[in-house]
Amino acid sequence: MSRASDRAYSAIRNMILAGELPAGTALGEEALAERCGVSRTPVREALRRLEVDMLVARTDTQRSYVPEWSLHDVREAFDLRAMLEAYAARRAAERMTPDSLAGLRAANAQIAQAITQSKPDVTAFLEGNRVFHAAILEAAGSRRLVAQLGALVEQPVVWRTAHHYGPDALHRSWSEHEELIAAFARGDGAWAEAIMSSHILRAYHAYADAHRGMAGKSAATTIMAPAQEALA
Repeated sequence: MSRASDRAYSAIRNMILAGELPAGTALGEEALAERCGVSRTPVREALRRLEVDMLVARTDTQRSYVPEWSLHDVREAFDLRAMLEAYAARRAAERMTPDSLAGLRAANAQIAQAITQSKPDVTAFLEGNRVFHAAILEAAGSRRLVAQLGALVEQPVVWRTAHHYGPDALHRSWSEHEELIAAFARGDGAWAEAIMSSHILRAYHAYADAHRGMAGKSAATTIMAPAQEALA
């Protein structure tokens, strides 16, 4: 894969995850090539990779677009994550080194700092969370797990909705990480597996609650639209 293709892949992926390219957006190769500073061929290759990641879909006429994730789609992704990351946690507990454990503690300390501010820094929380879970995967020592989880960990809908989490949900995530660290410190694979499974499924329900709240706000905005237009 060319460097230009890698650059286009990273740029388009980041735009989708950040919400700059929301669900339903048509992805024209020429426009994306201009935004990414590459030719159309690397963009075409990047879109194929993003399709494998489930961040891009195609119409019957082979036009690329950003797909919408239904709550059912998200639940399925979280169920798969719960199974795979729980297995990863068991493997990690059995292979944990002092350095790996120190890295997990540092990542969770970063999360604690982000969520204890007067206004939680959700971007820093997400980065710390990414580092924490990546460190567990690294400790698990399975390239197959890394490949399988790659498309499930950062669904754009989850990334964006995390910005609507309340302080309680953010603190609960940090607290569950602390439990995982305790299990890893004791080398207890069964304990780590159980905590990780409940951690992922709890995150789904936090997402679902936030998603429903956002849907309600969206509906209210739609109802108010005619009156707002009348004032224009």
